[in-house]
Amino acid sequence: MARPSQLARPHRLIDWPSVPQGHNPVDDYIPVARLADMLENPGGAYTYNGEYRTYPDTKMIWWSGGNPFHHHQDLARLDQLWQRPETVVVMDHSWTATARRADIVLPTTSALERNDIMINRRDTALVYMSAAITPVGKAHDDYRIFADLAQRMGTHEAFTEGRSVEDWQDALWQDCASVADKHGFQLPDFDTFKAAGIFDIPDTADLRVQLQDFVAAPNESPLNTASGLIELASQAIADMQLPDCPASPSWQTPIEWLGDADPDQFHLISGQPDTRLHAQNDNGPTSLATKTAGRETCMLHSDTAKKYGVTSGDVIVIENARGACLVGVQIVDAIRSDCISLPTGAWLDLQIINGKLACIHGNPNMLTIDKGSTGLSQGNIAHTALVRIRKWQGPLPKITVHKPPQIVDQ
Repeated sequence: MARPSQLARPHRLIDWPSVPQGHNPVDDYIPVARLADMLENPGGAYTYNGEYRTYPDTKMIWWSGGNPFHHHQDLARLDQLWQRPETVVVMDHSWTATARRADIVLPTTSALERNDIMINRRDTALVYMSAAITPVGKAHDDYRIFADLAQRMGTHEAFTEGRSVEDWQDALWQDCASVADKHGFQLPDFDTFKAAGIFDIPDTADLRVQLQDFVAAPNESPLNTASGLIELASQAIADMQLPDCPASPSWQTPIEWLGDADPDQFHLISGQPDTRLHAQNDNGPTSLATKTAGRETCMLHSDTAKKYGVTSGDVIVIENARGACLVGVQIVDAIRSDCISLPTGAWLDLQIINGKLACIHGNPNMLTIDKGSTGLSQGNIAHTALVRIRKWQGPLPKITVHKPPQIVDQ
């Protein structure tokens, strides 16, 4: 008999509290993958989730908690469009490719420079994250930065509610204690929690069977669909009349794929790296240890490597009409000979190589397509890309992105 399917990890979910999010009077938004389209086409129309929307005319970018020059597609295009807004502000603790492209950089503390609490509804423990070092230079935590800005704008009391970081953490812990009581266990007082550093939640095992209530009684526990049943076609999507998103699952020919590729083209796979989270800590020793000649390392099939005269440790150029990147080579047999695998996350280091803009550090999003997956979801299609390769000849350009830019006092 088949084992019932489980949703994620078999642990019970606890809805822990969070800080108030406030009210944003601006209710406009875009799908994050359409950033470059927004900058290129202010006022332009697009569809998303069944709505017809228009891109705003963006005069200013304020970026915190992300790195578009890692996760966006066709980065050469974004590099040009990023220059259109009048002002760009970036909050970060490292000189990422995004921070380097800001007019104003507000240095934030990393997790090692501040006291914090890790609370996640899917984890089996609550963790007190005590600072390992004092803040470096003029770095401040995000809360202080926004509180200082709120002070200048006359909204300090509304934003902070008169509370410091420590006050908010204590208040959150008291709210956590109330939630824990409802789930049948008690939390220690905050000082005890801080001293211990961790609280393991008791009795976390929770087997959840997918669609269990619906299967047992479909009329009493309908699904969140128009009919309340499992639907293989959606009338709501059909009514949208989207040319690239039919009402039922069907084959849609990718914009680029091996089915109509030239003999010398490869399918590019750009999965997550093993040595970092996305692009975070790409300049750290664990990430740097896996690079080849300072560059991200790709995987090639041994037959492909032999055909192009490369061996493990060599450097190749991966390129297409959108751009190019320089990468090291690791030869494996656990990949198709018509594919090449290059992890994401190498910090973007743009230079002109033989008249062509290239990331000399090996960021695969120099090569990926910046096009919405469908007019319904507008997600990215990072794994839909064809490329060519050639062995690098000559001296290698020097990696610069892991060193701070030159700071000039004025």
